[in-house]
This record gives sequence, C-alpha cells and structure tokens, in this order.
Amino acid sequence: MKKKLLSVAVLAAMVMSLAACSSSTDETTTAAAEETTAAEAEGDAAEAETEAEAEGDAAAASDATYAMVLKTQATDFWVKMWNGIEAKAEEMGINVDLYAAQSEQDLEGQLAIVENCVNQGYTGIGVAPLSSVNVLPAIGQATEKGITVVNVDAQFDVDELANQGGACVAFVSTDNVAVGNKGAQWLVDNLEPGSQVLVIEGKSGDQSSEDRTNGATQAFEDGGMEIVGSQSCDWDRQVTMDAVATFIQQYPDLKGIYCCNDGMALGAMQAVINADKVGEILVVGTDGDKEAVQSVADGQMSATVAQDPAQIGAISLELLVEAVEAGNKGEVGVFPETTPVESVLIDSTNAAEYLAE
Repeated sequence: MKKKLLSVAVLAAMVMSLAACSSSTDETTTAAAEETTAAEAEGDAAEAETEAEAEGDAAAASDATYAMVLKTQATDFWVKMWNGIEAKAEEMGINVDLYAAQSEQDLEGQLAIVENCVNQGYTGIGVAPLSSVNVLPAIGQATEKGITVVNVDAQFDVDELANQGGACVAFVSTDNVAVGNKGAQWLVDNLEPGSQVLVIEGKSGDQSSEDRTNGATQAFEDGGMEIVGSQSCDWDRQVTMDAVATFIQQYPDLKGIYCCNDGMALGAMQAVINADKVGEILVVGTDGDKEAVQSVADGQMSATVAQDPAQIGAISLELLVEAVEAGNKGEVGVFPETTPVESVLIDSTNAAEYLAE
C-alpha cells in the first residue's frame, strides 16, 4: 500500500512538473512572438521613415532652383557658353537663371550678382569668376547657407576659398596651361629658332591668364625662342593695340605674339597692320571667337586656340544639378579635381570649317 501511494505521489509530481514546463514554454514563445512583432514594427517604421526621407529628398530636388553667373556677354566666347547652358537646361527639363557682369573689369558688380543669388536662396549656383578672389566672400556665404556651388572656367583661389569658408563640388574648364602651350607651340613650329616673341597676358591675378601665360612661356623656352616681354593688358583690345605698337617700335625684329584671348589678339593684329608688318609678325590668340577665326581665314591672325564654351557651360550645369540631387555641397578645404574640356587649334587649314558651323 505504501508503494502504491508513493507511485501516485511521484506521478502527481511529474504531472505538475510537465505543467510547469508547458507554462514556461508558452510564456517564452509568447515573449519571443511579442519581441518579433515589436522588431517588425520598428523595421516597418524605419522603412517608412527612409521612404519618407527619400520622398522628401526627391521633392527637394524637384523644387531646386539654379543660377549661373558668367563673366560677361561682351564676347563670342561667353555668348556661346550662355547658349550652351540654355540648351542643356532645356534638354534636362529644368529652369536656370543666367547672369553676367557688365564687363571683364566689373569685379564688384559680379560679386553683387552672386551675393544677390545667395540671398534669393538658389539651391545651386555656378560661377565663372572675373578674378580668382573677387566672388569668394559670396561663395563663403553660399556654403554657410547650404547652397551647392560649381566653379566654371576660371579657377577660384583655393587657399582664399577655404579662408572664406567656401566650398565647391566641381571645377569645369579647359586645361589652360595646355591651351597656352598649344598656341605658343604653333609659333615655335612656324618661326626660326631664336626668334623674338611676345606674350600678352589678361588681367593680373586671373588664374586662366596665368595658366595660359605659363603654358606659352614654357613652349617658347623649350623651343629656344627669345621672349622680349610678357605684358598684362587686362583682356582689353585697345590696351593691347597700344602696348603691342610700343613693343614693335622697341623690338623691330619681333616675329611672334601669343595672346591669352582673342580680343587682345585682334588688338595685337591691328597694331601689326598699322605697322605694315602683316606676315612678318605672326599673331596667335585664344578662345576661337568668330571674329578671330574670320581674321585667320582672311590671312591676318595666324591661329587661335578654340575652347568649347558651350560644352563648358553645359557640363557645369549638369554637374551642378547632379550634386544638388545627391545632396552634395562640397567640403571646405577640399577642392575638386578639374573636369577638363578639350581645345583645338584653328589656323588657315581649318578656319573655313569653323566659320561654317
């Protein structure tokens, strides 16, 4: 009888133990299910938040506004860039407001234009500065306000840009050292070794002018030419004509002139014409302006190194829009690599082809 009671007791204990285990398992399963449900809910919330952010970014991108500030509209080069930007904007289905300074000397006016663009709150601004530093205070303001900036054609002074707290996401330009080298090399190839040559620079402190001057100087030195001068003429035709007239008087054996833009080259050419030395003094310019190409075709100027301003403008706008859509505002103290646009030398062999375009 005692054995039977013991067996009953043991059986009861086993049943209670199993019940306890079952209860514990149920509680664990329920807790796990609740945790899974909570995790799924958090995941859904995070996914919804991500989708909302993406939709917000897309909405912000679609509401973006763009401005492009050029140097001037006084030359064929800048007119072509203006037209290239408009064509690219139409192709991309976006609106862009274009501005330009009154002249190559209107440094303060261009600064005021960029400051106005910053105050208007454009999402992205492209700037082709008149000098390496004149607009940098406004670029600093733009960066502070979260506006994306692209540097066009003429490079900002990198150190001063950082000092002003400014940043940009791209720099689009022709390789101006290569441009100057290409133009001067044409003279090296078509003049006797040791010939006297002259370099006409643009505005002092302008990066494009300095780069072209450096490229031309290197080609002349490597070619064994005698450089009689390197004169800054502020991108001005009349100033150049007067300066070159003086050089022709001082150096009657002068044989070649490289100019950092076509406006100055046409001024230099006029001085050569006035001195009755057409064919004796060869003049090479830069930019491929229509008037300069016509002068080449007419047998006056010898050559010009043509940039592609329309393409420079189009690529600049495209990179600006891409950066805005990606939320890229650049980083202060980090200057982007140059996005290069190729140049081509125009002389008597292909001038007619370019005039027909």
